[in-house]
Amino acid sequence: MMSEALRGHLDALILAVLETEPLHGYAVMEALQVSSGGALDLPTGSLYPALRRLDRAGLVESEWSTVGGRRRRTYQLTSAGRRALASERTKWRDFSTMVEGVLRPGSAPA
Repeated sequence: MMSEALRGHLDALILAVLETEPLHGYAVMEALQVSSGGALDLPTGSLYPALRRLDRAGLVESEWSTVGGRRRRTYQLTSAGRRALASERTKWRDFSTMVEGVLRPGSAPA
């Protein structure tokens, strides 16, 4: 169920964890896991294609760096990414309000 519920929201979740600071890919994965209370444990096969897609779309930008002799790519939000995140938050609030209205006990028409 979790992977089905996540479908369509991964990009917004990634943008949200990049909002405060640039992060390399593994740190993005850790931030998602920590901020979800451990519920999100994404395989790298989902995360890295999403990061590349966001980079190509201009919502994040990336640069290579070397830390401790290892190369890693660090991602940060662009202005377009910040606008996209704000839009996704609005859409999520509207969607969750609608779902809550339907699922709330006693909300179905008699």
